[in-house]
Amino acid sequence: MRRLLSVIVSFISVMTFAQQQPAELTPQDSRTMLQIGKSYLGTKYVANTLDRDGEEELVIRTDAVDCLTFVEYTLAQALGSSFTENLQKIRYRDGIIDGYPSRLHYTSDWIENGIRQGFLTDVTVENSVQTLQLNLSYMSAHPTLYKKLANSPENVTRMTEYEKALSGKIVHWLPKSELPENGLSWIMDGDIIAITTKLPGLDIAHVGIAQYIKGKLHLLHASSTLGKVVVSDDPLNHMLNNNKSWTGIRVVRMSH
Repeated sequence: MRRLLSVIVSFISVMTFAQQQPAELTPQDSRTMLQIGKSYLGTKYVANTLDRDGEEELVIRTDAVDCLTFVEYTLAQALGSSFTENLQKIRYRDGIIDGYPSRLHYTSDWIENGIRQGFLTDVTVENSVQTLQLNLSYMSAHPTLYKKLANSPENVTRMTEYEKALSGKIVHWLPKSELPENGLSWIMDGDIIAITTKLPGLDIAHVGIAQYIKGKLHLLHASSTLGKVVVSDDPLNHMLNNNKSWTGIRVVRMSH
């Protein structure tokens, strides 16, 4: 009962904040993303909060987040108007809930959906000539890692189809060797940072929000290691260099 009440209170606070946000935001107002994201500092990190028994439905758990749901809730609030409607558009392919595979599990798919619907802009495209070709297969190759795939050949088949549709697409990225400690002029406070990985079959390993501190680019993110939402102690480029499987970043920005 106590947990239910905390979830309800958390949801009400989210809705109140969302209603206070302006419906129209200027491109320079990506700082709104940072402002809202910082309100989650200290929120508990919990994996797989979206995976429930039964039919796929829109789950809202702002009291417990993983790296992507943290960014989703922040973005849904920053977009103003209806938090719930925004969240569904952000989390599901074209905003339509049609079973587990309709959720945007691969971050590249998540980004493409946001661009297609007009609320995200891929700023890496105009600022980095470096490209990579997507090659996605991780989920269908490891179905036992996912509750809704482990015992559902139908879901695995649908996920495989989405993976094939995304594979071969070319996206822009920035190798970690090209990201200095003080960031870059085209990366702004509040931008969404997606960290690329060399793990076979996977595109993005982690996501967070850009925050400059004393002239250095840090990451506001839900940390599985620390178990909560934090601002990284180390600049982002140090984080990247300290993780051998992380290769670089993609940068996207809220648009309208």
